[in-house]
Amino acid sequence: MSIVKYYFYALLLVGVDQLTKILIFAYIAPGDTIVINDYFSLAHVHNHGAAFSFLADASGWQKYFLSSVSFIVSIVIIVWMYKTNSANKIKLIALATLLGGALGNLYDRVFLGMVVDFIDLHYQTFYYPVFNMADVFIFIGVVMLLFFDRETK
Repeated sequence: MSIVKYYFYALLLVGVDQLTKILIFAYIAPGDTIVINDYFSLAHVHNHGAAFSFLADASGWQKYFLSSVSFIVSIVIIVWMYKTNSANKIKLIALATLLGGALGNLYDRVFLGMVVDFIDLHYQTFYYPVFNMADVFIFIGVVMLLFFDRETK
């Protein structure tokens, strides 16, 4: 039963992701940007596609496709976590972090029909695509799986 805490951790990350998006809706109008410094801004962006706005200009089918992919990936991660040895804490934390991010963006796709992005990193004329906390959690989870996972027998 000790694996349950990792599922709760994933739900906590979904809550953090959704809270940040609620704050963006409350304080920044869609399309507006608040410049924090020369490298970081908060921008209220609606992404109807996937990463880097891939498929954003499609006719609407992408909402169902991307929601389905996110749902299937989330189920795979849940099962993977269940089958992971509870002594392998790093792997469970990585998977839970990845799951929290996937569920955060899945929630947006299902209930809003889009993903809310707001973290805008830039330097001079270079602008990285705007992203959100769920994307950060996905990135951290993948990095942890790639670099810090050690199987515990």
